[in-house]
Amino acid sequence: MASKHISLPIAGMTCAACSTRLENNLNRLPGVEAKVNLATETAQLSFDPAQTAPAAILAQVAKTGFAVPSTSLDLAIAGMTCAACSARLERVLNALPSVEARVNLATETARVRYQPGLIDEDGLVAAVAKAGFTATPATEERRAAEKARKAEAYRGEVRAFVISALFTLPLLGEMVAMLGSDAHHVWLSGWAQWLLATPVQFWSGWRFYDGAWKSLRGGGANMDVLVALGTSAAYFFSLATLLLDPHGHLYFEASAAVVTLVRLGKLLEARAKSRTSSAIEQLIGLQPRTVRVERGGEFVEADVASLKAGERVQVRAGERVPVDGTVEDGRSGVDESLLTGESLPVAKTPGARAWAGSQNLDGLLVVRAEGVGSHTQLMEIVRLTEAAQGSKAPIQKLADRISGIFVPAVIGLALLTLAGWWLATGSFSQSLIPAVAVLVIACPCALGLATPTAVMVGLGRGAQLGILVRAAEVLEKAERIDVLAVDKTGTLTEGKPALVAMQPDDDALLGLAASLEQGSEHPIARAILAAAQARGIAPAPVADFVNLPGEGVTGTVAGRALRLAGMAADPGAGERSATWVELSENGAVLARFACADRLRPTSVAAIARLKAAGIRPVMLTGDREGTAAAIAGAAGIADWRAGVKPQDKAAAVAALKADGRIVAMAGDGINDAPALAGADIGFAMSSGADIAMAAADITLMHNDLATVADAIELSRAVMSKIRQNLFFAFFYNVLALPLAALGYLNPVIAGAAMALSSVSVVSNSLRLKRWRPRGETPKWSEPPPA
Repeated sequence: MASKHISLPIAGMTCAACSTRLENNLNRLPGVEAKVNLATETAQLSFDPAQTAPAAILAQVAKTGFAVPSTSLDLAIAGMTCAACSARLERVLNALPSVEARVNLATETARVRYQPGLIDEDGLVAAVAKAGFTATPATEERRAAEKARKAEAYRGEVRAFVISALFTLPLLGEMVAMLGSDAHHVWLSGWAQWLLATPVQFWSGWRFYDGAWKSLRGGGANMDVLVALGTSAAYFFSLATLLLDPHGHLYFEASAAVVTLVRLGKLLEARAKSRTSSAIEQLIGLQPRTVRVERGGEFVEADVASLKAGERVQVRAGERVPVDGTVEDGRSGVDESLLTGESLPVAKTPGARAWAGSQNLDGLLVVRAEGVGSHTQLMEIVRLTEAAQGSKAPIQKLADRISGIFVPAVIGLALLTLAGWWLATGSFSQSLIPAVAVLVIACPCALGLATPTAVMVGLGRGAQLGILVRAAEVLEKAERIDVLAVDKTGTLTEGKPALVAMQPDDDALLGLAASLEQGSEHPIARAILAAAQARGIAPAPVADFVNLPGEGVTGTVAGRALRLAGMAADPGAGERSATWVELSENGAVLARFACADRLRPTSVAAIARLKAAGIRPVMLTGDREGTAAAIAGAAGIADWRAGVKPQDKAAAVAALKADGRIVAMAGDGINDAPALAGADIGFAMSSGADIAMAAADITLMHNDLATVADAIELSRAVMSKIRQNLFFAFFYNVLALPLAALGYLNPVIAGAAMALSSVSVVSNSLRLKRWRPRGETPKWSEPPPA
């Protein structure tokens, strides 16, 4: 047997001794020649499968103390026509060694996780081909080509349908004429009907034969099998009747009409499915294709793909920012609504962060690029949302199980219908029609599309509103949340102190304090400076400035020796959550200032919405008890806990879960990460630490607790839509199949009903594109028309 070559990624090597030891151990295996590269962290192996199996190679790597990490691959799948196809392909892929695959009919993709060495990309593509489909690795570069291919295929479908309809219309006219006539007079001869029906059956309908053959060859049966069987039965029975009994009844119009109507249904379904991904296409479209970049001392037009980190780009009014970076020059308002959901323009001045995809409204900005191309927050949102759209909600498992046995069950029902009617009437021709109607009215497509289309549209809409969901299963948990544990600082509050009171309220004294504090970077200093700026007070120069750690600051302002230092809170001021400082001159107190981390303006309304939705809020904070009590009371939270350490937050969440409740956690800091990971659902604010977002199930781009309520409402809206779709799909088949079997539906009506069932499910999901949160004052901007 010829030797095989594989390349394995290796994790855990730290030095040359590691790579040498691994290489020696691998070369001890019979028939193996290995070279391990420390720099690339890979092992290149040639081996004889007859002497050493790939599993033995992986075992030797593990025995040596290293690991071969699993990898993920997204495949674009062509050739799937219904839920039975996706279910069968998923079974085929999951039967491969080390493979975990999820196949999504709505997106026509497969997300595969596999162990290198046991199988590779070529093996996965070959397995898909053996199952009767084609697979292409999905990459950023191939996205545009795939979109163009689908557009061309759609135009081909339109042409095929139009030609099929032109041949079918005379046949339908013949059927209408016969229904309205007392005699069996026909205005199209039998051979004319055959001439019209044949190109429809074998040219327009060839896709059903091709799909049926590939499905059966792969060991399964799909919708194509049903359509091919049903229309072939009507066509060949009519042809036999035409040859043997010229005066017998012909059903060419039934076979041609079913082919044409099913093709129309697939055409409408494809159009509707393309709209389910419009949110992602819209986000991708925010990335400019060209950019003005500084090269050779001047700004020149260049392709955005040529940009490199560190270069300076110019963004004119009305243009979209092409990179993530820092503003170095210029002032402007920037619309970030399609990235964060924030409808108000965000002021950008030198030093501010700018994000790719946001729109510069009125000024000229120069931005130093830090994230370019696929390494921007915009593309990360796209990747996260696409990954979530490709995942499966647990509620879909029932539909998948039914889809797997659906087609064989329908074929069995059709045979029973044929036998029953034949026994009852003694007429094969009379028995054939209800049997054909059973075959063509069954619709596994609606079952397969019910969940993924709702997930796709719902998560796409969430991405537009700044709600990024990690996986579809998160939605199913989020709608059942009983308790929401919330961090205080940065979640309920603004996360920074602000001046909330001063005694006396005197601009001149505030100006003295601000002048003294301009030399300090303390949060209290920034709060006093911000308050002075808001009142239009310009700080005066300060001399002899001294920062005394833990004791405040001193300095000379306008010849006056001043000191600003902390003091105990004044119980009569009503500011229990504030930190008080006093301004003094030569020991005499001039003024007192209270600074506090204020509630976000929307927190009270957000807590009220959560409680109205049946969710109990619990505040967990490491702050002191007085501050915690004041903030909780102002927010309307009855259950709160102060002085909670990070590990205690996780323990508190675990205690809440122990009561059998679904517990969510919302936070934004590193100290929230253990609780976020331990909760049933974790909500992380994007302004927080990366570790908090990594531990969360849902990331909120808009730093506002109201967005948590929005996310929960979105999960309930998506799950409601999924249940509506599944009910419709199940109800349709439960009602339609018996009616067809009892002879109440002819094949033409059955074909039309089957074609429209999938379109109805997808159209119902598309209603989520218009979903809005229930807040009294909508703050989200509507997306532009797709």
